[in-house]
Amino acid sequence: MAPMEEPKEKAEQALQAATEFAQIFYEYLDKKRNAVRNLYMDTATLLWNGNAISNKDAILKFLEDLPTSEHTLTTLDSQPLVEPVIDGQTSIMVTVFGKACYQDTKAKGFFQTFILTSQGNVWKIVSDTYRFLEA
Repeated sequence: MAPMEEPKEKAEQALQAATEFAQIFYEYLDKKRNAVRNLYMDTATLLWNGNAISNKDAILKFLEDLPTSEHTLTTLDSQPLVEPVIDGQTSIMVTVFGKACYQDTKAKGFFQTFILTSQGNVWKIVSDTYRFLEA
């Protein structure tokens, strides 16, 4: 019975971490964009609606240049990754669906997928994929 409990426990831990991370990430993105800096690894990648951006500094420049935003989440899912992404560290995949409204535009559906890795007691973004949902 113990082998079955470990995956369930990992899934529950991943969901708790993902929920806490998403709350922080979108608060920072919408209200304290400069604080997003603390959430990305130096070597992170961002794929924003098909446009690839590599390394934390370039990602932060891109995000800071976006108009002000307001995100509302409707669905969040997470999965622990079996194989570590970075040097044996615990990693999870987080998928979020919701609505995003950027300054003076109509709200659009979006989805975002993060690969996070544990850096001590902090989750850092390794990979971030953001896509608007077209109706």
